Amino acid sequence: MSVKLGRILRHLFSLPGAVARALPATALGRIEKAIKKAETEHRGEIRVAVEAALESGALLSGQSSRSRALEVFSLLRVWDTEENNGVLIYLLLADRAAEIVVDRGIHAQVQAAEWRQICRRMEGAFSKGEFEHGIVSGIEEVSRVLARHFPPRPGDRNELPDKPAVL
Repeated sequence: MSVKLGRILRHLFSLPGAVARALPATALGRIEKAIKKAETEHRGEIRVAVEAALESGALLSGQSSRSRALEVFSLLRVWDTEENNGVLIYLLLADRAAEIVVDRGIHAQVQAAEWRQICRRMEGAFSKGEFEHGIVSGIEEVSRVLARHFPPRPGDRNELPDKPAVL
């Protein structure tokens, strides 16, 4: 129960501006540039979303970071790509949790364990307060995976915004 209570307290007392403190505008700009660069190396589409904490109803019902990431995947329409090759990298700041959600075109080709390993490495950086580094490293790792399965080709277009979504 104490872990659950600890989580509830972390979320409830997440102060306004928590995302801006962890990822100031300059960091968000560098993350956006990392996405732009990464997407030149493959046909996949990467979206980053950062959320300070869960809303109280979701928190009290025990919503997991994974469940919320699936909602955000839909909310941001990451699935809306021609080749079903969208990837969401989601950070729930209060939990320092990373989640990667991939569309069906990628899911069929890459094992879930590979995405979980990337998330764990990102969370290692988050645990040290290195949020920008963790996200940029995650983008680079995701990009390497996408390049294996979706190599670039002429005429590829950018289908999703590169700017990180702050929820």
